[in-house]
Amino acid sequence: MTAPMWCLSFRQPYAGLVLDGVKTLETRWRPLLAPLENQTLAVHIAWRDWEGDDWRAVLSSRMGMSAEEIGALLESGERFGRGVVAGLVDVGRTWQCPASLDEEELEQLERSAVLIGLLEKHVTQLSNPRWLRRPLSARGGRDIWSMDIPVNLLP
Repeated sequence: MTAPMWCLSFRQPYAGLVLDGVKTLETRWRPLLAPLENQTLAVHIAWRDWEGDDWRAVLSSRMGMSAEEIGALLESGERFGRGVVAGLVDVGRTWQCPASLDEEELEQLERSAVLIGLLEKHVTQLSNPRWLRRPLSARGGRDIWSMDIPVNLLP
């Protein structure tokens, strides 16, 4: 028996940061996740890493994490490897980040997104992250795609 789910591929370390509940905002240049508001999204871990390391600066400078804490987070995010559907997250509201925000508001959003430079991007709330019981090997897709997840893998 399977459950149909929408799926989105995330590069590391963001896939792990989403599933470990550190990243609670997803950002895109277009409102990709808006149609999925109040639905569950399957998180696919891409083979490739995110280019750049703004995420590391946010974790260390803005969130005050030590190198050891960051290392533990990265290790946790790799528990199922790459090229797999690894977990689920609930999708909330999507909005466009205004071109002008006061510095404190912007820093809060950047901490939640674990990313710098959100102005004018579409931002989507993510909540209730959970890892599957076991990874499901799957080829990644562009944008959002649908796949059937065996119910025995659901948390």
